[in-house]
Amino acid sequence: MHSPALPRADLARLDTGLDAALQHKIDNKTKPPGALGRLEALALQLGRLQNTLSPQVSAPHMLVFAGDHGAARAGVSAYPQEVTWQMVENFLAGGAAINVFARQLGWTLQVVDAGVAHDFGPRPGLVDAKIAAGTANYLEGPAMRPDQCQAALARGAALARQAAAAGSNLLACGEMGIGNTASASLLTHYLAPAPLELCIGRGTGLDDNGLMRKKDLLGAAVARYPGATDPLSILAHFGGFEITMMVGAMLAAAEAKMLIVADGFIVTAALLVAARLQPALPDYCVFAHRSGEPGHQLQLDALGARPLLDLGLRLGEGTGAALALPLIQAAANFLEQMASFESAGVAEKT
Repeated sequence: MHSPALPRADLARLDTGLDAALQHKIDNKTKPPGALGRLEALALQLGRLQNTLSPQVSAPHMLVFAGDHGAARAGVSAYPQEVTWQMVENFLAGGAAINVFARQLGWTLQVVDAGVAHDFGPRPGLVDAKIAAGTANYLEGPAMRPDQCQAALARGAALARQAAAAGSNLLACGEMGIGNTASASLLTHYLAPAPLELCIGRGTGLDDNGLMRKKDLLGAAVARYPGATDPLSILAHFGGFEITMMVGAMLAAAEAKMLIVADGFIVTAALLVAARLQPALPDYCVFAHRSGEPGHQLQLDALGARPLLDLGLRLGEGTGAALALPLIQAAANFLEQMASFESAGVAEKT
């Protein structure tokens, strides 16, 4: 199942032709070699991605995708499904954590209805990309039809391309969808791959009985779909519309040479799908943080990723990605603005 939204050609690994010059510029700043730690690797990655010795962060853009999951009503979450649309209202009112961080940091934030089981009507600040009023219940059959999966990929890709056309060179995705940690656990199980039990956490706060029920339900879902390996088929079977739109957005962002800032467990599940479709994708990514959800470390290991932050976050919404933005900006800024030994008249190490 190939989507017209996806790049037909293989995504290229980043060109390393400028690496020596970038490293020389980094090492010649007024500091001991390596003294800025991970920021130096970030600066090198930015320069490599933008193919310049003077990379910049321009108009950082955050897309928060919301969608409902048919399996949510079976009890895979501690919260009722209605919380999805209520939280979208909170986003639109500017009251969620991601709104606070976006305002503080100067992000452009778009809220996207990917498939919420609620009729919002035309609303300022809400992008209506609804595929359907939530996915079908993957405990009984595929979550979405192939055409719905392709439509979601295409709409996510279009939003990333719009951001790039408007001058953004950095994209992060956030999400909201009751039941989406269960969906992410299933995607991780198949695509990391990893034992299902290790991929399942408490999500929005399940107690011990709720966690046991979640494991039983997801185990039954996997038993009905054994041995699957095709990323898009697995996505269509278990994903949500919000997760699928993130896959499309990430692939289009990489194609546009945008830096992708990955958030936590659900966003990284989408990234795992995208990376199985385009293995070079992690080159284009900064992994913002390690989530408190246990399956996130399995995803990071599968992608060979090292997160910037470890704050015990498990909120989603793109909050971890937003908090990593100042570090990414600092990496670009020191490379461009910090004096060299020569320009500052400071003696170098002998």
